[in-house]
Amino acid sequence: MTPPSYVPGHGLLDGRSVVITAAAGAGIGGATARRCLEEGASVLVSDAHERRLRESARALEKEFGAERVAALPCDVTDEDGVRALYGLAVERFGRIDVAVNNAGLGGTADLVDMADEQWDRVIDITLNGTMRCTRAALRIMRDQGAGVIVNNASVIGWRAQKGQSHYAAAKAGVMALTRCAALEAADHGVRINAVSPSLAMHPHLVKVTSEELLDELTRREAFGRYAEPWEVANVIVFLASDYSSYMTGEVVSVSSQRA
Repeated sequence: MTPPSYVPGHGLLDGRSVVITAAAGAGIGGATARRCLEEGASVLVSDAHERRLRESARALEKEFGAERVAALPCDVTDEDGVRALYGLAVERFGRIDVAVNNAGLGGTADLVDMADEQWDRVIDITLNGTMRCTRAALRIMRDQGAGVIVNNASVIGWRAQKGQSHYAAAKAGVMALTRCAALEAADHGVRINAVSPSLAMHPHLVKVTSEELLDELTRREAFGRYAEPWEVANVIVFLASDYSSYMTGEVVSVSSQRA
């Protein structure tokens, strides 16, 4: 089944400022940056890959205007870097309305063969990085009395898959972090939710996943195809917008996987 037609913007984020991690390239973060700009937001994009970030930011600036696009490299394992990222957003845009915590690291390794370093790196980027970014954004939004945080989880936080114990543990942690932090944030007028994609195809995924596994995962999908990154980004935009004003602490599955 072919993907549906691309959905045009409807001004859902007019005048708002958005910070997005892991936003370089053609993955979910990059698609989310474009969707937020199409919906009227100003966007600070970040990524650990400086060259790709520069290229992505230049392309967005050319299309949407330099006044609406900012960029800063950031390694989400570095607390000082995370603080600098959110500080720049306030400096550039005056406030942070939306934070999309998209940075994560996967890989495939059976637990019995996994080194501590493999486990630690996936946990530090995917779970601890999301915590650092959520905490930094929440501190600013708490003082504002408003804001929205959207974390990127994964269906693998719910479902078992061989070779994914480190990634599954990290994404399950992102879900739990989202639920608990949301209750704390509600006292300050801040909403925190997460998306949980199953299979969204992008170049980086192809590099780290075998063709056989991708074929197997695609066959599990009810539509017989993987999601386009912009289809996940659409749900992120929904959670960032006023259309989800009564939702917090929720993990929304963006999946067509068979039961």
